[in-house]
Amino acid sequence: MSLLDKLERRLGFLAVPNVTLGLIVCQAFAYFLTLTPRDVDGENPLVRLFLIPNLVLAGEVWRLVTFLVVPPFTNVIFALFFWYVFYLMGTALEHYWGVFRYNVYLLIGYAATVAVSFLAPGVPASNGYLQASVFLAFAFLYPEFEMRLFFLIPVQIKWLALLAWIGYGWILLFGSWIDRLLVAASICNFLLFFGWEIFGLMRAGRRRMALRAAEFATAERTHFHRCTVCGITDRTHPTMEFRYCSKCQGACGYCTEHLTRHEHV
Repeated sequence: MSLLDKLERRLGFLAVPNVTLGLIVCQAFAYFLTLTPRDVDGENPLVRLFLIPNLVLAGEVWRLVTFLVVPPFTNVIFALFFWYVFYLMGTALEHYWGVFRYNVYLLIGYAATVAVSFLAPGVPASNGYLQASVFLAFAFLYPEFEMRLFFLIPVQIKWLALLAWIGYGWILLFGSWIDRLLVAASICNFLLFFGWEIFGLMRAGRRRMALRAAEFATAERTHFHRCTVCGITDRTHPTMEFRYCSKCQGACGYCTEHLTRHEHV
C-alpha cells in the first residue's frame, strides 16, 4: 500500500470536493472587485489579496490564502476561457485520482509556492504556476485531448504542454532566481506524482532503442550470398562473385572457386 493510500484511509474525510469550482467562483468574485471604484489613492483592490511575505510577517496573514483567488486576466474574455479550461482539467483530475489525491496534489504545489515566496519576501508571488501544474498533470494523463486555440485551431494538448515545458526550461536557464524557484515549486507536485512513471517510460524507451539498435546491427550483419562448400559470404569477401547452380536442389550458391568443383545436392 502506497503512502497516499495510507493517508487517504486516515485523512480522507478531510478532502474537499469540487475545489476547482470553488477556486473559480472566488476568482470570479475577486474579478468583479476590479470593476468597483478604486480606493482614494487609486489602488487596485486586488493588491490586498496578493501574497507578499513581508506583509504577511507584518500581520496580514490572510494573504497566505487570498492570493489563490486573484484572477488570471483582466480581460473578461480571456478570464472566462481560462476558468472554463481550468474547470475542465481540474474536474477531470479529481475524477481520475479521487478527491483526496487531487487535494494533495494542489496542497503540495500550494505549500511549495508559499515556502519559496518567503525567500523573496518583498516580491508578490503568483498563483499562475500552481494552476499551470494542473494543466501539466492533465496533459500527461490525457495527451491526445484536443483543444481549439482561439476556438478555431485544433491542437492536441500534448503539444501545448511541450511548449509549456520549453517555457519553463527558458525560465530555469535565463529567468530571475525567484522565478526559477517558483517554477521548481510549481512542478514539484507534478514530479512527485509522475516522476517514477516518467522514469519508467524513459527506461522502457531506452530498452526499445537498444533492441532496435541490436536488430539493425543484426540486419547489417546478414549476408545475401553464401558459398555452400566453403561458407564464405558476400560480407566476408565483398569482391567475390557468387553464382547459383541450376542442377542442385534448392537455392545453393557457390563462390567462383567452387562453382565448377562441387558435388550436386
